[in-house]
Parts: sequence; C-alpha cells; structure tokens
Amino acid sequence: MTDNELSNATPKQRAAVRRTRTVARILDESVRVPGTNFRFGVDPLVGILPVSGDTAVAVLSFYIVFEAVRLGVPPKTLAMMGLNIAADVVVGSIPILGTLFDAVWKANVRNVALLEEQIEKSE
Repeated sequence: MTDNELSNATPKQRAAVRRTRTVARILDESVRVPGTNFRFGVDPLVGILPVSGDTAVAVLSFYIVFEAVRLGVPPKTLAMMGLNIAADVVVGSIPILGTLFDAVWKANVRNVALLEEQIEKSE
C-alpha cells in the first residue's frame, strides 16, 4: 500500500505508517538475494545469536505494535500482531530452522499490513 492509497488517513497516521514501514523493511526486507526477488532483513541475521538475537529483534518489532496502540488499533488486531511476533521469536529460536523461518515469515511486514488495514477501515 502506498501513501496515496492512505489518502484519507490523517497526517499522524501517514507518518506512523512511514515509520513502521521503515522498521519492517530493515528487519524483514533490507537485503535482496542476487538474481532473485527474495528479500530478507536483519531479523534472521541477528536471530543467529542464541536467545539474545531473537529477543532483541522482538523488542524492535514491538515498535510497530506501539505505533498501532498510539493510533487506536483494536485489541483483536493488536493481539494478532503480538502473535506474529511470538511466532517469530518461538520458531526463530530453533537453531538453523529458526533462521530460515525468520527469513520467510516476515512478522513485521505482516504487522504493518495489519496496521494499514485498520487505518483503511477507519477512513
């Protein structure tokens, strides 16, 4: 979704979406695998560090949830966002498999999409 598609959103909402998209891009899609369209971010790279890596990324991921709370997103959607992060942390903590899961799951991109859906519904 582009900023133009959020044309009825308030300036505060558009600014929050831009910030959360940046966080999601860094964590989930900042690096493209050469010769493919597949992208991954720092989440699977930092997640290689046992326990502390997944914990650090989870803390950063909750920034998107924090922005959603500030914008008044309903509790059901916030719970779904939390479950996305929980799945990322739990499965991501499994050696090797977790790193692959982190690269594919993209919890932050999912959470930004949930945030954008709620903003679109409120317009």
